[in-house]
Amino acid sequence: MTRKQRRLTLIGTAGLVLAAALGLVLFAMNDQIMFFHSPQTVAEKNVQPGTRFRLGGLVQAGSVERGPSQSVKFRVEDATGSIPVTYVGLLPDLFREGQGVVTEGVLGPDGVFKASTVLARHDETYMPREVADALKSQGHWQPGAGPQGAAAKPPLATPVSQ
Repeated sequence: MTRKQRRLTLIGTAGLVLAAALGLVLFAMNDQIMFFHSPQTVAEKNVQPGTRFRLGGLVQAGSVERGPSQSVKFRVEDATGSIPVTYVGLLPDLFREGQGVVTEGVLGPDGVFKASTVLARHDETYMPREVADALKSQGHWQPGAGPQGAAAKPPLATPVSQ
């Protein structure tokens, strides 16, 4: 076997080993390769209580109940169902009914998702109020127009009353 053949054999073997390792990693992570589960996928996969995962969907209209000491109860819904969520802590400014949300936590035995983190989602037209005010004062942005003059929604940074 010549030097060139040995080198090609070594490179081919290393490539096969890397491909096999990648295949095993992807197979092992098959159920975990998701940014979040919707209420529908939680029901379809029959997620067991005590499982830690991310739950995403829309905050159901009329479901937000604020309790003592920053505790909040609400429901996360999608097209087919909803899951009750409890959370203790400060909510993001963009959190409101009908808004997209991703929560991270554990599903309890009673079917209530106990969130440890709540992230409010927004679309690409979001602009913090401070940035919008700075652009307005410089004359680069007008209400109803984006930063470059394209039509866009006004900024969504509004305080949440608690």
